[in-house]
Amino acid sequence: MGSHGAGDRSRRTQGGQAPAGRRRTHRSRPHRHPAARPRPRSEPPAAGGGLQVTDQPNPWGDAPGGDRFSAVLPLDLTAFYLQHHKAYLRYAHLQLDSRPEAEDVVDEVFAELADTWNEVLRQPSVEAYAMATLKEVLAQRLAARGREVPFVATAAFAALRDASRVRLTALESNLGLYSAIARLPERHYDVIVLCFVLGYSQKKVAHIMGVSPATVRSHIHGARRRLARYLGFDWQPTEEEKV
Repeated sequence: MGSHGAGDRSRRTQGGQAPAGRRRTHRSRPHRHPAARPRPRSEPPAAGGGLQVTDQPNPWGDAPGGDRFSAVLPLDLTAFYLQHHKAYLRYAHLQLDSRPEAEDVVDEVFAELADTWNEVLRQPSVEAYAMATLKEVLAQRLAARGREVPFVATAAFAALRDASRVRLTALESNLGLYSAIARLPERHYDVIVLCFVLGYSQKKVAHIMGVSPATVRSHIHGARRRLARYLGFDWQPTEEEKV
């Protein structure tokens, strides 16, 4: 993930997210009532390990419904949890190469959102604020390891690479592509990972990131240009990008 972590809370509150290229500062977190921590667990992965990209809607298995925590969480937060929990898990697992750590990170994210939900709802974009919170907690977890681990070096990405190759053919023309992706600016990186590695549609990525579909297309356009420059080949815009 390199420099793709989020900033502190005060910076996240400006437009729902922190600017790129910053490091997270450690801060204390408010007390959390145990009942406010949603922790539904999916079934254990099949033998052979690793997160797999498939055509199924949820490669982590069907998550339990929200009934177990709907009594202690606002309905709108419960709905938000059910909409974003899987994508956050997959994104976190790709950065950490550890399913238990990914689950803990996502639990912490939703616990923080639950603690400050009224404040979150006042942000310009709830989705962008929540995504910044996810990246902030990920940055803290990576810092606790004593190093920042780019996603290209993780076993999780190695497992995804072959399964995702069909999605990457529009971008890939050099073996250094994966390392080049890790060098992208934060927004470009997120869009490429979510669209081309994790396989979400541009519309879904826009929803996850709290931006418009046009913004996602713009980031893809910019990422393609940067990747071409990093990899030393001529960039030719697609017909869609010429419009």
